[in-house]
Amino acid sequence: MREPTVVDAAVVDTTAANTSAVGTTSVAADYFQSYSVVGLLAVVGVLFVAVAFGAGRLLRPVVPTPEKLLTYECGVDPVGEGWAHTQVRYYVYAFLYVIFAVDSIFLFPWATVFAADGYGATTLVEMFIFLGFLAVGLLYAYKKGVLTWT
Repeated sequence: MREPTVVDAAVVDTTAANTSAVGTTSVAADYFQSYSVVGLLAVVGVLFVAVAFGAGRLLRPVVPTPEKLLTYECGVDPVGEGWAHTQVRYYVYAFLYVIFAVDSIFLFPWATVFAADGYGATTLVEMFIFLGFLAVGLLYAYKKGVLTWT
């Protein structure tokens, strides 16, 4: 049997380094390959929309007339200023709806976790705390008079 030399040790170390680099490259390639599918789908989607808009622009007739260039609102000719005042309470109703609709979405995952073994009591307490926060928000909106439709 031959004795290892310094040159042999360097060759062995280089080979080990190359082996680990190849393994790392393989993991990185797999990682980026999964994202390349998402990127490819995004590019195909953008191209599809661009082709659809381009085809629409090429195929539509372009005959501008003064009537076509007027502002159009539900079949009513524009009269007066373009500014209209909207009451804030409609935005508050919309805001309250969004808050409670989003909060109700959290009830569905809660229902699935509640059914799992070992999570029942803790999940039930957490959900009642969550519903308590919702009730406090609803009570606050009621006290402020936001929920009265006038």
